[in-house]
Amino acid sequence: MFTPVRSRIRTAALALSAIMALALGATATTGAAAAPAPAKQGPTSVAYVEVNNNSMLNVGKYTLANGGGNVFDVAVIFAANINYNTGTKAATLYFNENVQRVLDNAATQIRPLQQKGIKVVLSVLGNHQGAGFANFPSQQAASTFAKQLSDTVAKYGLDGIDFDDEYADYGNNGTGQPNASSFVYLVSALRANMPDKIISLYNIGPAASRLSYGGVDVSSKFDYAWNPYYGTWQVPGIALPKSKLSPAAVEIGGTSQGTAADLARRTVDEGYGVYLTYNLDGADRSAAVSAFTRELYGSDAHYTP
Repeated sequence: MFTPVRSRIRTAALALSAIMALALGATATTGAAAAPAPAKQGPTSVAYVEVNNNSMLNVGKYTLANGGGNVFDVAVIFAANINYNTGTKAATLYFNENVQRVLDNAATQIRPLQQKGIKVVLSVLGNHQGAGFANFPSQQAASTFAKQLSDTVAKYGLDGIDFDDEYADYGNNGTGQPNASSFVYLVSALRANMPDKIISLYNIGPAASRLSYGGVDVSSKFDYAWNPYYGTWQVPGIALPKSKLSPAAVEIGGTSQGTAADLARRTVDEGYGVYLTYNLDGADRSAAVSAFTRELYGSDAHYTP
């Protein structure tokens, strides 16, 4: 049995320092300060970054030796949390100090990636407090949390939200067990709030198997879904076209280069449109990255410190 390698996340407080930079930087997401890297042909590559230990800017340091396109198309900030407020008995969005630092310094940590054409999304993860995406007590509660998510995307100029239903510990603090309606209500409200942003699914946990309720199936509301088990091939069980699915998942530095290459080759051969990577750090990982870029794009990866 493979298990996902993920880190738990904890606390933080809002800082005032980068508000003006954020206001100025927000325009960069639509446009203009730097030209994006050249376009490339092939699957969308995704990089999760553990910001407790590593910089988001590492995602922008890899380009294709042939043509100069970005290796990675989507950078995932790992991770914010869904916490539980025992006073209000409600789920609340929470950032530890490292996630908060990235958000507060969006002008230097997020905008440079977006200016290169890399989308930056925020992953949201359980935090052992009983709050999860699958146990909202009402549609209103789900909609309230969805607004917290979309407000965060708007405030910090992000490109979307990624759902990772791990470590919720459903039932803690008197919370309910997973129900059939919650995730459908949450995803529906979030998509209504941000129709043009990314919503992605790390295909694990109770929420991932509760995508339909009351005649509504939210599968089509996701832009991407991916396999959560690194070093393996597993097609996500969601009704999306192959172009939006990543059956391959690798941990950079943790999955062998041979396996990463095999999974990339299979991605192309079977016509899937996404390739998921996890735990990009600050070292020169061009050998490990090239193992899959050669199969995905016909090119080695070039690392620029």
